[in-house]
Amino acid sequence: MPLLQVEDLRTYFHTRSGVYRAVDGVSFYVERGETLGIVGESGSGKSVTCYSLMGLVPQPPGKVESGRALFDGVDLLSCSPAEARAIRGKRLAMIFQDPMTSLNPYLRIGEQLIEPLLIHEDIGRRAALARGAEMLAAVGIADPARRLEQYPHEFSGGMRQRVMIAMALITRPQLLIADEPTTALDVTVQAQILELIKKFQREFNMAVVFITHDLAVVSELCDRVQVMYAGRIVERAQTSTLFEKPRHPYTHALQRSIPALQPKGHALHTLPGMPPDLSKAMSGCPFAPRCYHAVDYCHRDSVTLMNVAPNQESACLRVQRGEL
Repeated sequence: MPLLQVEDLRTYFHTRSGVYRAVDGVSFYVERGETLGIVGESGSGKSVTCYSLMGLVPQPPGKVESGRALFDGVDLLSCSPAEARAIRGKRLAMIFQDPMTSLNPYLRIGEQLIEPLLIHEDIGRRAALARGAEMLAAVGIADPARRLEQYPHEFSGGMRQRVMIAMALITRPQLLIADEPTTALDVTVQAQILELIKKFQREFNMAVVFITHDLAVVSELCDRVQVMYAGRIVERAQTSTLFEKPRHPYTHALQRSIPALQPKGHALHTLPGMPPDLSKAMSGCPFAPRCYHAVDYCHRDSVTLMNVAPNQESACLRVQRGEL
């Protein structure tokens, strides 16, 4: 049985201008110890999917309309508040995209770092601070005892992200959700952060859900990848398969957009058009208005995720019919 099994998750935002279907029928699983990558453009539903699992969707305007999210047999979407508190922050943890806005500027680093221990474990404050200092040292922060007494503004961006990793991992979770943890960091620090996540994953036999728009990061870190567009999964496969033979035009377009793969001196490849308005009903394939391969029925016929090759699923009608 997978560690996490998500079935038909739908999260909508009810606003004055309409109902935005941010996540619209998403299903996936995560095995123990594996790394699942979720990729797509901004607004594709990657983060909202995971915020729904963590109970972090603001209500209102957001609402989890339907679905199940079984974490080790417990449905995160319908369990009691006590059951949810026992899982979130202890067995299921998250690293957020922007550490500066995720850390409280009025509290010392030590206060924020040991909070999960004080809530979830029977441990005294002195022992918790000792564990916190050990964790800061483990994520590569020098002089951890002094750093515990400092405030977030006294840390660089890379160091703040290391603090976020230490905070997420201090309870040794079974599943870590990393929401674009390297977006605001330079390439050198990004590589160090990714190596830290891999190191702790090996030590704790921890599963990781890695959210990103950077396919280069996915190729290094993930075992499987699912590609999201307009609140839906449009392709899912093993990482090597996805890069060797993508089976959806959107995945292929994302790969062509990787700057390092562009011929020197040529213009960077971009996707034409804009993502669809999620407050309006969509007929046919949501990617069809931007797709070079779209034909008449792509704009008309409904599409679902289907197996198109061994261990590879695609939501492209033309691929499913063998035309691409």
